[in-house]
Amino acid sequence: MPDLQTIIAVTLAGFALSLTPGPSMLYVLSRSVGQSRAAGLASALGLGVGGVLLAVASALGLAALFERADWLVTVLRYAGSVYLVWLGFGIIQQARSDAQQTLEATTVTTASFLGIFWQGVVVELLNPKTVLFFALFLPPFVNAGIDQGVGMDMQVQLLILGALVPLTALPSDLFVAFSGGTLAKLVNQQQIIRRYMAAACGFTMIAISVSLHL
Repeated sequence: MPDLQTIIAVTLAGFALSLTPGPSMLYVLSRSVGQSRAAGLASALGLGVGGVLLAVASALGLAALFERADWLVTVLRYAGSVYLVWLGFGIIQQARSDAQQTLEATTVTTASFLGIFWQGVVVELLNPKTVLFFALFLPPFVNAGIDQGVGMDMQVQLLILGALVPLTALPSDLFVAFSGGTLAKLVNQQQIIRRYMAAACGFTMIAISVSLHL
């Protein structure tokens, strides 16, 4: 089982990523504004379920690889740490330009809530960037079980930590779905807040990466 410090670090990282506007947030916003609040909620739940399924698949795949090649644990641990730093600096670098962009919902075709839910699941499962994120994000946080022996403990750690990432993003997606146009208007009016929030999220990712090796 992951220790409490690791769970907190992964939760913070996932929450920090969910606070920065991205494709998932715009997808939920478009459904909420373009169709209805219920449609936005359905899309948010679909993305969450898709993220959990992808996290579980990634975790099982990584566990199988680690059992066959122990050296991959160390390689991916450091590669993942570098990835977190790169991700953090990228968020900070883009904070200024992102803050100046207008957050707008795109036009959507009306669909059933079940159809919207499954569309969200498929969108998340077929996102190659999300697959890469899990492959490089999870290994740095798996350490206690690896040092004591590769096996079921590592698999459990990967499953728990992998599922934590989409679950921490779900509250922000649900909030976007519920608030809809009100949130978009507020965010567009308070661009300085978006800039500082993105910078804070970037520094959080860098700090977490550094703390993994202390």
